[in-house]
Amino acid sequence: MSLADLLAVVIFATLNAYAVLAGADFGGGVWALLAGGPRKQRQGELIAHAIGPVWEANHVWLILAIVLLFTGFPAAFARLGIVLHIPLSLVLIGIVLRGSAFTFWRYGGDTDAEQRHWGVTFAVASLITPVLLGVTVGAIASGAVSGPRAPGPAFFTGYVAPWLTPFALSVGVFALVAFAFLAAVYLTLEAEDRELQEDFRRRALGAGVALFGAALLVLALSGVGAGAPRVRAGLIFAPWAAPLHLLAGVAAVVALAALWRRRYGAARIAAACQVSLILWGWGLSQYPYILPPDLTVAGAAAPAVTLRLVLGALALGAVVLLPSLYYLFRVFKSRTPVAPPTMPPARPR
Repeated sequence: MSLADLLAVVIFATLNAYAVLAGADFGGGVWALLAGGPRKQRQGELIAHAIGPVWEANHVWLILAIVLLFTGFPAAFARLGIVLHIPLSLVLIGIVLRGSAFTFWRYGGDTDAEQRHWGVTFAVASLITPVLLGVTVGAIASGAVSGPRAPGPAFFTGYVAPWLTPFALSVGVFALVAFAFLAAVYLTLEAEDRELQEDFRRRALGAGVALFGAALLVLALSGVGAGAPRVRAGLIFAPWAAPLHLLAGVAAVVALAALWRRRYGAARIAAACQVSLILWGWGLSQYPYILPPDLTVAGAAAPAVTLRLVLGALALGAVVLLPSLYYLFRVFKSRTPVAPPTMPPARPR
């Protein structure tokens, strides 16, 4: 494995972490928008309680992926920033708006009307942003992010048409459903109230079935028109395709069966594995291209000296980042609270 391949794997792993952690935060906003029934307020409070301590930390993974991309693969970063500047800018606006609205919703609203306003803003931003993230992935997978784009009259063709396609939009819908599925599964563990657990268990089961339908839609549209021929061929004919589909199918069945049997810990692990395997299927299917059909991982890579420095800095940073994130989740997400430090007994005078 070359240095460029190794860095590409690291970037993809950070995107994987972002999907299964921050993705669930976006999904929580979707369920906040769809909250209803006699426990509507309690559902919203549970979602806010689950997201509150960790949502900012989860964005570390996206920031890390972006920094590694523009440092290690500047040609790919430049092309993405130009061709997909519209959806990527909207993603950035959605992330900032969502974070600000969440803060005002939970900590700034003095009246019920203000809280409802910011709550709806948070939920709508959580709904739109995953779709745009998925649309971006769909545009990359379809091979539409290729070559320089002409200005002026070709604006729509160059900067809108690559991502405003049936296939890219179907990937956006898939991302939204996947994030909602993850959020519902995670919230069954966050809820200590049996009624709230049942609410989100039913939502998780429904979202799990919908995720299967969304995956079939993506696969069907990948062969229609421009679609995503390279990704489709990889997912069907590559030697690793059958084992990957088998593992993803097993993870999906285990997740739904665990939800049905109310084994929420197992359901969380299986759901995260299912989404991760689907994500890696996309990456493997378009390798060795970082931006198909013409920009390979090796062709987009920075000089070897830069890659060595980036990987070295990454290894040093991981020594600080990973234990810090582990401690954060241990404090706020563990069922076993971290005991406060004990003071030594006072010495008698």
